[in-house]
Amino acid sequence: MKFDITTLEGKSAGSVELSDEVFGLEPRADLLARMVRYQLAKRRAGTHKSKGRSEVDRTRKKIYKQKGTGGARHGAASAPQFRGGGKAFGPVVRDHAHELPKKVKALALRHALSSKAKDAGLIIIDDAKLAEPKTKILLGHFGKLDLSSALIIGGAEIDTNFGLAARSIPNVDVLPVQGINVYDILRRDKLVLTRAAVDALEARFK
Repeated sequence: MKFDITTLEGKSAGSVELSDEVFGLEPRADLLARMVRYQLAKRRAGTHKSKGRSEVDRTRKKIYKQKGTGGARHGAASAPQFRGGGKAFGPVVRDHAHELPKKVKALALRHALSSKAKDAGLIIIDDAKLAEPKTKILLGHFGKLDLSSALIIGGAEIDTNFGLAARSIPNVDVLPVQGINVYDILRRDKLVLTRAAVDALEARFK
């Protein structure tokens, strides 16, 4: 699949041949959903906790005698049905992460890349570099490329000036190619890849 390359200024910079094995697949929503669920579950802290009936600070004394009150039989006031009692089956500290096969993760990333290519949400630029770290200059470049919500993937290392200029722009994420992931691709309207990122991704999936 042939794809045009542009510069940050919006000018033509030739074309590149994209691999159909990486950018030409028919996107599967089920794979993408599994991967997003995996990523969001893995990043949860899991520090939620409520106190059970053995942990609340209440007396263990029987609240009233067993018989003769006309009311139901009760023991300690720390039981869940009472105000100030412990929580029944409340959340506990735990890890929410679950397993996903390595091949499924790799396939999901290829389907995410293919979905952007199919929906005209993919832009390839020759390089992501700036002479000075000026957000105003970068916003001018983004205006020419019609970028308001984008994930920008550079090479193995992000240009320092580019990273500094982009970090205060809302709805714009900048990652090195090794940090590319399905969730960040799908949460932005456009995916911007540098030529180095394309080469690295195709080498990764050979």
